[in-house]
Amino acid sequence: MSEKIRWGLIGLGSIARRFGSCFQYAAGAEIYAVASRSQENADAFGAEFGATKRYSSYEALVKDPNVDVVYIGTPHNFHRAHTLLSLNAGKPVLCEKPFAVNAAEAREMIERAREKNLFLMDAFWTRYFPAMVKLRELLADKAIGDVMLVTADFGFRGSVAPERRHFNLDLAGGALLDIGSYCIQFASMVYRKQPVDIASQCTLGSTGVDELSTLLFKYSDYEMALLTSSIRLSTPHEARVMGTDGYITIPEFWHPSELTLTRPGQKPETYSFPHDGEGFQFEIMEVSECIRAGLTESAVYPLDETLAIMETLDQIRASWGLRYPFEE
Repeated sequence: MSEKIRWGLIGLGSIARRFGSCFQYAAGAEIYAVASRSQENADAFGAEFGATKRYSSYEALVKDPNVDVVYIGTPHNFHRAHTLLSLNAGKPVLCEKPFAVNAAEAREMIERAREKNLFLMDAFWTRYFPAMVKLRELLADKAIGDVMLVTADFGFRGSVAPERRHFNLDLAGGALLDIGSYCIQFASMVYRKQPVDIASQCTLGSTGVDELSTLLFKYSDYEMALLTSSIRLSTPHEARVMGTDGYITIPEFWHPSELTLTRPGQKPETYSFPHDGEGFQFEIMEVSECIRAGLTESAVYPLDETLAIMETLDQIRASWGLRYPFEE
């Protein structure tokens, strides 16, 4: 293996551009190859980010013997196919969230990775920010006692347009998989399990996708979560973890740079973690280090949890009667 982990990027849209912009802050990693369905696109993106190889097909990229790991940045409904393409070619994979559109797809992807003894990870970058590392430390130390309630919201005001990804049912659009999954994985990280009971309300818009939803999760009699997501409503993007001895507030929790610990009778403590760029470098370095160590998954976000969350998402959609046209 070379001095740096050589990444290949499949799908060169806006998320790949944001992801690629953080390699300059990621020690031990580089963009080696990029692939688009258009050679012009691949050349332009490759020139911008200094990629050595620029391919006009995804198949060519995964066959490149010098690619150490593949990043999948294509639309939701292609994640399964492009992950399997990479795994079948013997390449480790970081697949952009949502990992898949349903649990059946996720299970197939995970089983293939395990069959081939290859690294695979769901690209929830949130978990790897230093602020989230600190949160997990505080929870492990019982800084707020026993956690009883988690709240999180993620919403933005989008313009309804059927051709836009967020409002396109054929592209697995809607709030739940795209941004609501941030709230669900956050609650999963805090409680380290999935809910035993789910109550929810949802608004299905004119294009058939979920535009606004509120979820109430129950994990036990004294462990609950209240989660909101929307593509028609701007929200504060804040998460709170509330326990018997205080609470922790995380502004912009999906890409956090600080958190505040508040305990009765004590002055609030704010922990700040400024960083360069958007912060994808923490996820990039986690994957690179795992691959260098010969691991097949990350202990911070194991594949069994990824699958469990996809099963939770399936259960929620089933209660709404929401299916994507391409689902069997």
